Amino acid sequence: MTGGASSTAQPDAYLRRSAAHLFVDDLDVPRVTDDDRHHVDRVLRLRTGASITLGDGAGRWREARWAAEPEPTGPVHVHSAPAPPLTVGFALLKGERNEWVVQKLTELGIDVILPLAAERSVVRWNDSRAARHHERLQRVAREAAMQSRRVHLPFVGSVQPPGAITGTAVALAEPGGRLLTMQRPCVLIGPEGGWSQAELAGDRVTVGLGESVLRAETAAVAVATLLTALRAGLVSPATGSSAVPGSDR
Repeated sequence: MTGGASSTAQPDAYLRRSAAHLFVDDLDVPRVTDDDRHHVDRVLRLRTGASITLGDGAGRWREARWAAEPEPTGPVHVHSAPAPPLTVGFALLKGERNEWVVQKLTELGIDVILPLAAERSVVRWNDSRAARHHERLQRVAREAAMQSRRVHLPFVGSVQPPGAITGTAVALAEPGGRLLTMQRPCVLIGPEGGWSQAELAGDRVTVGLGESVLRAETAAVAVATLLTALRAGLVSPATGSSAVPGSDR
């Protein structure tokens, strides 16, 4: 069954309560990947006929029934991309912490995720490792987007230096920085050794995250939480940020 497109401003309740949310290339003739099929059959243990949702990762989704080939059962819903797009960059971390950060940023609703090779980063990826890890981080984001019922897949960039990310919308998280507002919806998180003087030099704007010393992954989640709350209107800049009072770096 195919249906006409409809528009909705918020994720429908059906999307949230569906037994599974899967991304496919074609919403009219959906084909799921072998990995997704294994997850639904062996991990979620869904039975044929279970209510699921299918999305294209670009804001379009529809209701369906689980089967050997999923069967669309409702119209296509279209969600506009949230604005402004939110970006969080984070300096590379050890072990599986990079995957954890990407997972949580995706769940929270960040639109662009940028792994960074800062001057004081302990972790360094050569070209072959960078390509392999980038592919893995993209898979993690996709899986997290399905779990959290997102209809827009986040963009996960390849590793780049912080200096490559410029513009008036960009800020670096740094103790004593300005209040976080929607004027700078792109925030970069440095390594646990902190930003170098060269990375802080010039006209770089900094934003504060409070008085506590945070681990890098905690700072990334804190920034993502603040940005998504500000964009959704759940908090105001006057009360929703925890920057040091009176600072305006």
